[in-house]
Amino acid sequence: MVSFTVNGVGHSFDGDPNTPLLWYLRDELGLNGTKYGCGTGLCGACTIHLDGQAVRGCLATVAEAEGAAVTTIEGLSPDGNHPVQVAWRELNVPQCGFCQAGQIMQAASLLAATPNPSDAQIMDEMQGNICRCGCYQRIVGAVRRASTGV
Repeated sequence: MVSFTVNGVGHSFDGDPNTPLLWYLRDELGLNGTKYGCGTGLCGACTIHLDGQAVRGCLATVAEAEGAAVTTIEGLSPDGNHPVQVAWRELNVPQCGFCQAGQIMQAASLLAATPNPSDAQIMDEMQGNICRCGCYQRIVGAVRRASTGV
């Protein structure tokens, strides 16, 4: 039995501990904000936080969550007003929106560790999150706005 919290609520899982955390979140808990993209950890659509660190939900296993705090896009801010989410809306970042939950979770993790990153740090940290629509300039702008208010 593996026990952990998801968005502040305790959960236990007695299935295969090698189950990808992404499938547990989506299939068992119905938290569909975290997306399945590539399944190999390369696109970032499934980015979640494990004890505050951005990880790929398709690669992280339920066993790796033992005793940890898992945060999904649904738990980042119950009212959707995390500074990154606000900046995303203000700058109209998404086009199709598929990658945006992963982008936001990656950006929130960056800002928790580096509250005022340079543009180079933003681009370096966000490079593993693919946006097929090419919204990268708006993504960098939104992360900058979330960190500085400008």
